[in-house]
This record gives sequence, C-alpha cells and structure tokens, in this order.
Amino acid sequence: MERFVYEQMAELDERHWWYCARREVCAALIRRVVRPPKNAAILEIGCGTGHNFGMLAEFGRVDALELDDQARAIAERRLGRSIMSAPLPGLAGVPERHYDLIAAFDVIEHIDDDAASLASIATRLKPGGKFVMTVPAHQWMWSAHDTVNHHKRRYSKAGLRRLVEASPMTLDAVGYFNSLLFPVAIAERMASKALGKDGGDLELPPAPLNAALKRTFAAERHLIGRVPLPPGLSLFAVASAT
Repeated sequence: MERFVYEQMAELDERHWWYCARREVCAALIRRVVRPPKNAAILEIGCGTGHNFGMLAEFGRVDALELDDQARAIAERRLGRSIMSAPLPGLAGVPERHYDLIAAFDVIEHIDDDAASLASIATRLKPGGKFVMTVPAHQWMWSAHDTVNHHKRRYSKAGLRRLVEASPMTLDAVGYFNSLLFPVAIAERMASKALGKDGGDLELPPAPLNAALKRTFAAERHLIGRVPLPPGLSLFAVASAT
C-alpha cells in the first residue's frame, strides 16, 4: 500500500466507523462460524497497525505478520512483542501445523498468487484449524481506493468460493457483509466519479455521521453467520484444514 494509507490507518483505526464496526462484525463471525477452541493459537496475516489485536485476543494468543516496517513497529508496540515479516505465499519462518486460527482481513486481494497463498496458509493450520478471510467485493466497484491500496482484484462470491474450494482446505461458509450501507456506497462512488473526485483517501466523517455509519455497519454483527446477507461491499470465507 502507499505510505499515506498506513499513516491514515495509524491515525484512524481506533476512531473511524469502518475499522470499529468491522472489528465487531468479524468478532461475531469468529464467535458464531469459526468457533475456535479456548485459548486458541492465532495468527493474523497482514496485521497492519495491529488494530485487530484486542478483538482477536478474546479468542486466544495472537501472533502476527506484517511486511511494512512502519506499520509493524506500531503493531509491535500494541502487541508487546515482535511480529514476523514473511510475504505470502512463502510464509518463510512461520511454523507449520501450529495454528488453530489464521485470519487475513482484507489481505488476499493484495497478493498476485492468491491460490498459492491459500495453499501455504493451509500448511500452517493444525488439522481441523480454521482460516477466516475478508476481501473486497465486486470488480465493477473498482476505484482509486483499490489503486492506492495496491489491490490486485476484487472478488465475486462465486470466484471466492472457487478459490477456497480449489485449495487444500474445506469451505465452511462464504458470504457478503457490509451490506446495509451498500446502496449508499454505490451512490457515493457514482457521484464521486461523475464529479472527478474518485480519490483514495480515507477521511474521518463528522462525529454524528461517523457514529451513525458505525451503528449501521456494526448492526450486521447480529446477522452474520445466522442469515445470508444481501450483496455488500465485502465478502468473507471460512475454511477448515484437513
């Protein structure tokens, strides 16, 4: 990702509605669909500034991996110990058959070879261990945000299903989320492109709007894993190692 994206992440990851609500939704997904064992051994791949550590620590002991030096330094201060730096798909130095849960939140879309990445991740899971991933949905939603974040692709639900089913893991669940705000996002993106303002910046909205957006997105925590959500901005998949 571009340098300013990490700087924005460090500044906003505890306040911006998207980060805050996504943590609540992902926690509900893990609790309801992944169901890791008590005190699970957890690895977060592409942890960024470490803003998911508190959420993941609810489920066990967290290890992490981050390639960017600046983001990794912030994440290490949050975690209180060193963080690995090993790119996908190789994951050099990451122990095999070690983790009960591996998470990659909005990471796999950055990798050229997503199939090889999932195959490598599978070897780091214990038998029966779980992999949970989130990715951006709908290639037709491509914008400057994807460009500055160095995305290689956005996914369709069918495409994500095929990716996981072709891996050494067994697909447990796949679905959309960030669905309640999807119509608003489509309208905003169309308006921005029409006005030539298709920027990649992530800005903090005024406090009342930020709170309203957070409440709306976070409300999906009551639904995810219970009922299929309609098309949204993001997709999740959960898979099991054999």
